[in-house]
Amino acid sequence: MSTTSKLRRDIRRRRETQAANREQATASPVEPHAELRDQQRTLLAGIVRRDGEWVLGMDGRIAGQTESAAHVLALIMQAGELHERQGTPVRLVYSDALRDAAQAEATAQGQTFEEFKAALAARLAAGKDN
Repeated sequence: MSTTSKLRRDIRRRRETQAANREQATASPVEPHAELRDQQRTLLAGIVRRDGEWVLGMDGRIAGQTESAAHVLALIMQAGELHERQGTPVRLVYSDALRDAAQAEATAQGQTFEEFKAALAARLAAGKDN
């Protein structure tokens, strides 16, 4: 292999690496806001904010995404309650930003967050979410 071909290859690789780094820098940031963990600290569910939407992940997969903070917070709380009823102690930690957004959304609908959460649970139990 000639030295010029090696030099060209190295320059091409460096440019590809720089381009990949620029793409990662411009990718939308993911902000973690909530996590539900069991006693072994295994992540059972989580909520992140990406591109202006709240994303709910469960069992290592995206369970859904929405603009409704109240909806995702109520869902992860219900998941925690379900685990507790099945005998698995869990710990739910969520950010103040998520809590405040959920409460503001419920207030805008003329409800407290607890009322919103109860109404969502009733809709889910009836099989009529949304």
